[in-house]
Amino acid sequence: MAEWCGRGSLLVRLLALSVVISVLSISATAWLAVRDTTRALQQERGRALADDARIYNALLGHAATHHDWTGVSPLVRSLAADTERRIVLTDRNRTPLAASGAGALPQRASATVDPLDVDTDLAGTAGAGGIDARATGPYQLPDAERTALRRLAVRALDCLHGPLDPAPLTAAEGLLPVRTDAEIVVTPSGRPRIVSRGATVISDARCAGEFDALAEPTATERQALDQLDDLVNACLGRQRIPAVRTDLDGQWTPAGSGLITAERRDDVDGCVAAARRTQIAGHVAPPVLLFVTDPGTPVPVGAFDLTPANRLRIFGVAGVVLLVAVGVTVLVGVRLVRPLHALTAAAGRMRNGDTTARVRVAGRDEIARLGTAFNEMAEQRCRVEQLRRDMVGDIAHEMRTPVTNIRGWLEAAEDGVVELDVDLVSSLLDEALLLQHVIDDLQDLAAADAGELTLHRQQVELPRLLREVADAFAPAAESAGVTLVVDAAPGTLDADPIRLRQAIGNLITNAIRHTPADGRVTLSARHRAAYVEIAVADTGPGIPQEQRELVFERFWRAEKSRSRRTGGSGLGLAIVRKIAESHGGTSAVAGAAGTGAVFTLRLPAAGGQADPPHRPAPPPDRP
Repeated sequence: MAEWCGRGSLLVRLLALSVVISVLSISATAWLAVRDTTRALQQERGRALADDARIYNALLGHAATHHDWTGVSPLVRSLAADTERRIVLTDRNRTPLAASGAGALPQRASATVDPLDVDTDLAGTAGAGGIDARATGPYQLPDAERTALRRLAVRALDCLHGPLDPAPLTAAEGLLPVRTDAEIVVTPSGRPRIVSRGATVISDARCAGEFDALAEPTATERQALDQLDDLVNACLGRQRIPAVRTDLDGQWTPAGSGLITAERRDDVDGCVAAARRTQIAGHVAPPVLLFVTDPGTPVPVGAFDLTPANRLRIFGVAGVVLLVAVGVTVLVGVRLVRPLHALTAAAGRMRNGDTTARVRVAGRDEIARLGTAFNEMAEQRCRVEQLRRDMVGDIAHEMRTPVTNIRGWLEAAEDGVVELDVDLVSSLLDEALLLQHVIDDLQDLAAADAGELTLHRQQVELPRLLREVADAFAPAAESAGVTLVVDAAPGTLDADPIRLRQAIGNLITNAIRHTPADGRVTLSARHRAAYVEIAVADTGPGIPQEQRELVFERFWRAEKSRSRRTGGSGLGLAIVRKIAESHGGTSAVAGAAGTGAVFTLRLPAAGGQADPPHRPAPPPDRP
């Protein structure tokens, strides 16, 4: 495992790459998700808050101006259509009063619509004591009083816009310059007020009468204030606090000479607020629960947002994804690296001379094919190495014999032991010719291995060529008691006639050598669809199945004794194969043991690559 995780290891690089890609992808995805989700949530929350405030304010206005919720359904449907939200109003027992759509309700209400207790986060209409300013109740003015007050307001405004008193205005007299941007504003009860866009309007003494008349409560307002005073003072009396009088602005002042301490002022404010709620309660709609959700789906409790818990959840999921990615990478990397290390180790053993180094192959993927190719290469290398050793020994043996004979006879002649006569010279010449034959054969094989075997192609008549070769070997066949038979179909072949005679001659020599007396060697030629088949068949002992792939190897002989009486140089059949391959063809041997052997040359009829139906796989060539 240590060698797999070393510096520069493929597994480490795969793991590092996977971690980097996983971290970057997770980080980018999380960042984009958080950014887009945050932005979407902020936009959605802002829109939802605006819609909720709008819905709450509209329903609060209805409650402040109606004594019950009868007739609120059209308003609910209109708000739901404008905001694309589902709106449901229920009483305290969650009994529906009005709804814009069907469906289950959330566990918690969005808000409580109560004009006597305004939620200042959703609406800005809260007046004194948290009561909605639109909830006027008994302070609502009739038309006659509204008209009279309107006239007083117009006169006061005209007075403000008129010419100033030439008398100097000083702060000591409690007067300030007049604001000329004043205007008349009508309150929810119908009372007009003169206000300025910048500050409260202060008039000079000339307009004091108009302003005093405008500030005087009407009969309706006085009746309501008297009722309020009764309620307030009843509350104060229970707490032994002196009586007070209230005004239209919700302020109070002591009614007599009683002293109200600063500690009791909060108690007075509480009594005033409670009295105003009691006074107005009968003129407004009762409190209801408001549910605002998306159409058809209630808002789930604990809905997803970017809270710390949800952020932790996101990072947790990202961590799990990272761990899974790393784990998968490690598993894949180990499966990928293990056979590579096995191949590396086997290659190292082979380099150190271990010819048995192999790897175990499992599966059918690319690594398995690589292992199979390595094993085949190792097998081939083993065979090539063995063939190289055999070839070196064979070459030394084949050349040692004639050289030793020549040297021995020459030394004997030099020492005077034998006379250098014509017979000895002829014997020495035979040994030199044999040595030259071996050298020529090796030179031909070397040229063929290097792809430098020169061919001089021409149209060759096969029957004539076979008869000429048979005539050349007729004396040798007659001496061995073997009959040569030629059976060639008419036809021509594009080939080098000299090299073709050499190949056929080697086959005939081999056949005569292994055919007993009274045997027969047959030369035949047949034309097929894409190739020409030349065969040399004998009636000798044949070749066993296990030796057929070796007969075309260099220096191979069935007789391990290497008897020169039963074998030549051992290169003839190797040269036959090279000549066939240089013509683009193949060579093969067939025939069962005891029935003779059949050597076949298959050459392309038109100079192309021959593709015979039963081509044996030849052993690999030596480099």
